[in-house]
Amino acid sequence: MVVAYLRVATVWVANLIEGMDVSGTIGAILNQKSNDIFSIQPDATVSEAIEMMANKNVGALLVMEQNRLKGIISERDYTRKVFLRGKRSRETKVAEIMSTDLTVTHLREPVEKCLRLMTDKHIRHLPVLEGDQVVGVISIGDLVKHVISCQSAAIAHLENYIHGGYAG
Repeated sequence: MVVAYLRVATVWVANLIEGMDVSGTIGAILNQKSNDIFSIQPDATVSEAIEMMANKNVGALLVMEQNRLKGIISERDYTRKVFLRGKRSRETKVAEIMSTDLTVTHLREPVEKCLRLMTDKHIRHLPVLEGDQVVGVISIGDLVKHVISCQSAAIAHLENYIHGGYAG
């Protein structure tokens, strides 16, 4: 009897885990964030970009020109391309140091794929496009928070099941 019960429980738990969308999509994450997209013009100074990042409490800004994505400038770009090279941030233009070889993602992209991509390419921010329009930015922190939330939900379901909360 106990063995039969364990088999049923094991199958149910396996189905529960398999049926859960632990990874989710980028669109689901964007829906839970504010719609703010922080950007700067390529002809702005690096000093202006750093000041905006500090004011908005973000680690990167999209570089946009006439609603077109031209690049991204991050704290890492500043550190490596201005500060360590002795350039002056008040004289250096964003266009001179921005990253232009961009990796982007789309609303239907799985979170797991983006995590792998960001890890492999050592990037912390991904512009999210719908067609050629920017609809948001996803950070590695956004993805980690989402994964932790999904794992917490899975744990809660399993604990509920273990303590007799399964009605099925």
